[in-house]
This record gives sequence, structure tokens and C-alpha cells, in this order.
Amino acid sequence: MSQQSSPRGTFQKIADAVKTRIEVDPGMSELPSAADLMRDYKVSRGVALRAFGVLQQEGVAERVPGGRWRVVRADARVDRRPLEQQIADIITADGLKAGEAFPSASVLAERFGVSRPTVTKALDKLESAGVLASGGQGKVRTVRAVPIREERS
Repeated sequence: MSQQSSPRGTFQKIADAVKTRIEVDPGMSELPSAADLMRDYKVSRGVALRAFGVLQQEGVAERVPGGRWRVVRADARVDRRPLEQQIADIITADGLKAGEAFPSASVLAERFGVSRPTVTKALDKLESAGVLASGGQGKVRTVRAVPIREERS
């Protein structure tokens, strides 16, 4: 964007440019940060955020924790359940039994693409629900009970 261009519609032009990048790169899963858009297009943070808003309205992007934005693809299925439910599914998916060691918060954070504190909060909820047993600091969490999935009609 040139310095002399009109600010009206600039956010729409940026949104269109980002959509083109998404279409060209089918492997793109995360949008550039607001700082990247500000630097690349020489615009204010407000203009960059309005561009993200346009992408969200059009169903091309969604906000993720941490202030980042993720690409939403029509053909991709995204699990939108709470993190603790996704983590609880590991017990049945990996065939873990009561008393067996559960993956660490670091391993889970990498697996789900979230921060360790976010995973720790979800693990605490599972401990409160009686699904996991805490081993204390530096100790391995273990499976206390295998969760029963409710069938929904």
C-alpha cells in the first residue's frame, strides 16, 4: 500500500490480499500476525484488526487463544469442543487403563498447539472430575477412571 492511498477500504484490500494468499497456499493454517500486516502494508493496528474482522465475517478466519488467527477451510474438520474433553478422549483413543501414566502437559501442549498453562487448566478440570489423579509437582499424572462418552441423538 502506498503512503498516499486513501485509508477508506484499505482494510478490505488487505483482507482480499490475505484471502488470495490463503487460496494460493493450501497448507497455510495460521494467518500473519497483526504486527506482520502492519509492517507489510504500512498501516495502523486498527486497520489490521479490521482486516481480520472482515476475514472472520466471511468465514475465512477465526480467532484462537493468544491473539492469533487461524485459517478456516470448508473441507477441514476442526474439533471445537472444550480442551478438557479433547484431552479426555486421549484415554480412550490410546487405550489407557486406570493407573497408567498420562502424557505430560508439555506433550499435550505441543499436540494440541496451545500453551502449557492452558493445558494445565484443562488437566485440573479433569482431576476435579475424577478422571485423572495428580502425582504432584514433578510426578506423573495417572488415569484414575476411563471417561464414559454420552451418546447424543
